[in-house]
Amino acid sequence: MSKPKREGIVYSTNPDFTYDSGEAEEALTLVPAKQQLRVMLDKKQRGGKKVTLVTGFVGSDADLNALGKTLKTLCGSGGTVKDGEMLIQGDFREKVLNYLIARGYKAKQAGG
Repeated sequence: MSKPKREGIVYSTNPDFTYDSGEAEEALTLVPAKQQLRVMLDKKQRGGKKVTLVTGFVGSDADLNALGKTLKTLCGSGGTVKDGEMLIQGDFREKVLNYLIARGYKAKQAGG
């Protein structure tokens, strides 16, 4: 039987005290029609290589990873999902934008 980690709290005299472990609850994924996605081309700090960047996804990490995997498969390219953003290697803005709009996402091209 393991004890819960309660670092910093020893004792409280407040009868209504509840311990906050600091772990945030997983965000619920919004339906595609309520998502505000931005599709842009990015070259900053990537050695001059172009990547398609999709930002603005609101939801769980599992849903973000699933959408990122689908987009990478669609483009036939590598990429990653981190910090709430999907990076797809190469310039696939039009293909990604058309796919997202066809699936019901509110997506628009951003950044020139």
